[in-house]
Amino acid sequence: MIIGAGPAGLTAALELVERSDIHPVVIEKSRHMGGIARTINYKGNRIDIGGHRFFSKSDRVMQWWEKILPLEGPDLRPEETDRVMLVRSRRSRIYYLRRFFDYPIRLTPDTLAKLGFRRTSKIGLSYLRSAAFPIRPETTLEDFFINRFGRELYKTFFRDYTEKVWGVPCSKISAEWGAQRVKGLSIAKSVAHFLRGLLRRHQDLRQKSTETSLIERFLYPKYGPGQMWEEVARRVQAAGGEVHTGWEVVALHADGFRITGVSAINHATGERRRFEGELFFSSMAVKDLVRSLNAEVPSEVRSTAEELQYRDFITVGLLVDRLEVHEPDGSPIRDNWIYIQEPDVRVGRLQIFNNWSPYLVSDSSRFWIGLEYFCFENDDLWSLPDAEMIKLAAAELARIGMLNPDLVRDATVIRVQKTYPAYYGAYARFGPLRQYLDRFENLYLIGRNGMHRYNNQDHSMLAAMVAVDGILAGNESKAAIWAVNTEEEYHEEKRPAAD
Repeated sequence: MIIGAGPAGLTAALELVERSDIHPVVIEKSRHMGGIARTINYKGNRIDIGGHRFFSKSDRVMQWWEKILPLEGPDLRPEETDRVMLVRSRRSRIYYLRRFFDYPIRLTPDTLAKLGFRRTSKIGLSYLRSAAFPIRPETTLEDFFINRFGRELYKTFFRDYTEKVWGVPCSKISAEWGAQRVKGLSIAKSVAHFLRGLLRRHQDLRQKSTETSLIERFLYPKYGPGQMWEEVARRVQAAGGEVHTGWEVVALHADGFRITGVSAINHATGERRRFEGELFFSSMAVKDLVRSLNAEVPSEVRSTAEELQYRDFITVGLLVDRLEVHEPDGSPIRDNWIYIQEPDVRVGRLQIFNNWSPYLVSDSSRFWIGLEYFCFENDDLWSLPDAEMIKLAAAELARIGMLNPDLVRDATVIRVQKTYPAYYGAYARFGPLRQYLDRFENLYLIGRNGMHRYNNQDHSMLAAMVAVDGILAGNESKAAIWAVNTEEEYHEEKRPAAD
C-alpha cells in the first residue's frame, strides 16, 4: 500500500512492480499524478507548480527519468512526438531595486555597478569579516547565510525573500534548511563558477562538478512535470499495479508496531473502503499520518506531530500580451523564474512558462506567467477570492514595472496545501517522532511531507528507491532512507572520484 501518487510514491510503485512480485496499490487523494510535481492544464496553458527542473547529481535518477521519457535528439524531435524530454537552458535572476541581478549572486562588474560603490564596499567588508569571524555555533538560517555571504549581502538578497517564503524571521528557522538547500553555495564558489564559465565552451549535461544551485542546463518533459508522473502511473498499471485516485486515507490500522491496513474515503461517492497489505509507504503529511494512526501514540509524539507547521502556496496564472521587461537587445526575457526581492509587494517569485517549455503555452505570441505567493492556510491571502487574488497579482507586477494590467487576457488561481514542511517550531522535536514511527516495522516514510523534509523531487525519488532496495535485500533498518539528502552523494557537493 502506497499513500500518495507524488514522485516518491510512484517511484516506489514502479520500482516494486518492475523488480519484484510485490503488488503495489497506490492511493491518491486528488485526481492528479505527481503531487506538487503535477501539471495543471488551464485552457491548453499548463502550469508547473513551483517549477521542477529535472536535474540530479544521482546517475540513477537521471537514467530513470530518461528511461521513462527519452531525451530529445536528431532521431527524437519534440515537434514530431510528445513522449520526449527537452534539454533546457537554466536562467533565474533576482529582481531588486527595479533591476535584474544574476541568481545565484555573482559579483561581476555589472552587479557591482547596479549595487553602487557604497553598497558594494559594505558587502565586501562584511563578507571579509564573516570569513574571518564566522558565527559559532551555526544554529539558525540567519547564521548560515551570514557565514557564507556576509551580513550585508544576506540583508540585501536573502533575508526578505526567505522571510516571504517562510513567514517567520530567518533567526527563527533552523540552519538545517540551508544545509539541505544551498549547502555548497558561497560567494567563493559563485565567483569560481563564473570564471570557469568564461573558459568553458561546452558542459556535460550531468554537470557533476557544478553546485546544484549553479547548474546551467536541465531536462524537462515536453508538457511539464506531470507528464512524467502520468507516464509512470500508466506503466505501474500496465505492469499489474493499481492506482486509485479520489481516495483520502483517514485511518491506519495497527497491531502492535505493525500496520495491517488503511481505511480511505472517496469524497465523490461517500464510499469508505479498507485496503489490506503487508508493506506500507506513506508520503502523506506526518501531522495527518499521526492523526490517522489507530495505535497507542505517546502524548509527546502526538503533540509534536500536531504542532508541526507547513507553508502553503498560491500560484496565479496570467496570460498576457507582453511583459514590460526585456533583454538588453529588446528580445523577450529568457528567465525560467525570477525571484522578487522587492519589499513593497507580496509576490515571491515569477515563473515564465514559455521558457520552461514552449509547449506549455497554447498561443506562442503571448506570455503565460505564474506569480507565486507563500502563505498559511486560511490567512488573508489564502482566503482571498480568486477575482481579488488575480487583481492583486496584476497590480503588484504593475507596481514594480513588469506588467501593464490592461494586457492581461485570462487568469486562474491554484492553491496548494502543505507545500513546504517548516523547519521551525515543533521541528526541533522531530527526532523522537521519527524514531517512534520508524518502530513500525512495515511502515516506510518517503517524500517531502512524508519525511517532513524540504526535498527536491530527485531526493524524494531516491528515498523511495533506497526503501525498496532495503526491502528486497531483507534489510529492516531505515537509516539509509533518512540519509538521503544529508550525505554528500545525495547533496549539492560532489564526492571525489576514486583513482
